[in-house]
Amino acid sequence: MKLTTLCYIIRDGKWLMLHRTKKECDENAGKWIGVGGKLEAGESPENCLYREVMEETGLSLDSHCFRGMVTFCSNVWSDQIMFLYTATAKGGTPIICSEGELAWIDEKDVPSLNLWEGDRIFIDLLCKNAPFFSLKLVYRDDDLIHAELDGKKYDI
Repeated sequence: MKLTTLCYIIRDGKWLMLHRTKKECDENAGKWIGVGGKLEAGESPENCLYREVMEETGLSLDSHCFRGMVTFCSNVWSDQIMFLYTATAKGGTPIICSEGELAWIDEKDVPSLNLWEGDRIFIDLLCKNAPFFSLKLVYRDDDLIHAELDGKKYDI
């Protein structure tokens, strides 16, 4: 099982989103997601978070908040556990990212982007300032077929 981080950097009511358009064989191709990636040997989730944010955006984080854990199961891609964060970053303009285009999106407009269906669930939880949560998402191909929030079936 793969371990990953995902971070939504928030500044002035906008979320820094990554439109995945550049990477070959990308399970997130065409989708809008936060920034993050795979934990490397010897890294904690926080080490990975700070490294990935710097590599993908060139921004330094001021602070971060561990918001939840998301377990992804798929018949196509490797299963993964994702450590989910929100964060604030020092001022500055994001760099050009090798994985896609970075854009600051108004929080109210984030749900209208091309997102994974499961991402809509945890983005809604983040927007509502839900307490720490555990979310399990099961996909068949690109379709979300099952979700559990804190161990209980979640209606999708």
